[in-house]
Amino acid sequence: MCLILVAWRSHPDFPLVVAANRDEFYARPSAPAGPWAEDPRVLGGRDLEAGGSWLGVRRDGRFAAVTNVREPGVPKGPRSRGLLVGDFLLGGREAGDYARGIPPGDYSGFNLLVADGQALWYRSNRDGDARELAPGVYGVSNHLLDTPWPKLVTAKARFRAALEGLPETGPLFGILADPETVPDEHLPRTGLSPEWERMLSAVFVRSATYGTRASTILTLDRSRGLTLEERRFGVQGIPEGMTRLTV
Repeated sequence: MCLILVAWRSHPDFPLVVAANRDEFYARPSAPAGPWAEDPRVLGGRDLEAGGSWLGVRRDGRFAAVTNVREPGVPKGPRSRGLLVGDFLLGGREAGDYARGIPPGDYSGFNLLVADGQALWYRSNRDGDARELAPGVYGVSNHLLDTPWPKLVTAKARFRAALEGLPETGPLFGILADPETVPDEHLPRTGLSPEWERMLSAVFVRSATYGTRASTILTLDRSRGLTLEERRFGVQGIPEGMTRLTV
């Protein structure tokens, strides 16, 4: 997952709203969003290579999502970052307890958001201690929470405005579908080639080998009504299907 936008207790009717893109190599196998075999209360996609997930939610409102920290050349951790999502959703620990207890050396660089219905927490093993997030709108891409990369700044502003149109989710998907890249003078410098930095500067990434594989909108209303919508894409951003799950 390479872009997560979250509105936490900032909308009068929807305490949790998430708009997220998962960017990954097209060759990496994955399963569409659906109930998990280990616990059918859990809804989300699955990484079929390592067994984890990039984003998921449980029917009681338990939520988790992860992105990687872009740091080319750094050795990989022994556990897949996607397991952080699965371990939380399938477990019962409070969000803060879980976030604080993650062994940072077990994983490559990550950003993790976890919520248990009562609190939303952020943890990165590249940004010090876990912390509880106050009500508000947040965004994370492939650096740290709210790092002002151009695509994140623009997407957050559009996301904040689109919240007013809920429960209509079309404008949220519109944000996630933006293919515009950033002028070279504004690109982040993360150690990748200029061509890759340019390609990854778009909200919606597409190429012959790597790109946005899934766009997901998640809404949780005040009566604990839950809707998860996922749109899936293949090479060069060609649509490959969609799923809408409601509880």
